[in-house]
Order: sequence, then structure tokens, then C-alpha cells
Amino acid sequence: MADWLEKQGWEEAPLSLPERALCKWAEKLTTAPGAMGEADVLELQEQGWSDLEIHDAAQVVAYFNYINRLADGLGVDLEEEMK
Repeated sequence: MADWLEKQGWEEAPLSLPERALCKWAEKLTTAPGAMGEADVLELQEQGWSDLEIHDAAQVVAYFNYINRLADGLGVDLEEEMK
């Protein structure tokens, strides 16, 4: 499924409603972190995500955003298989 998502995006992927909510939340955390609020977490909880799962997702999203910004900021080239 990773190849499919890479080419199509999560919006078109065959995901459950809870998975869609998590992807929407992760995208917002990536693109507009200052706009995040309690309502965003409540939406995930309403979709069945536990506090621990939300915390773990935030850690993963934040880590990848950090690494990407660090690499971009230092001008690190993509590995050959990533191009």
C-alpha cells in the first residue's frame, strides 16, 4: 500500500474513518501546527484513538517534520532511491 499512497495521497487511499481522521490531523500538524487545538485531539478521540495512540502519532509526525526540516535547512540531498 505504501507505493499506492506515495503516488495517490491519503485522501484517495482505502482507509477507515479513524485512519482518515488521523491522516487529516497529521497533515494539519505538519502544515499548520499553530492552528492545532483541543478540538483536533477531541476529533481523534471521537474516532476511537486513545490518548497514548494520539501521543505516539504526534511524536512520529513531529520527528519526521523535524528531520525533514533539518535536512532541508542543511541542503542534504535525497538518497538515490528517494529521488
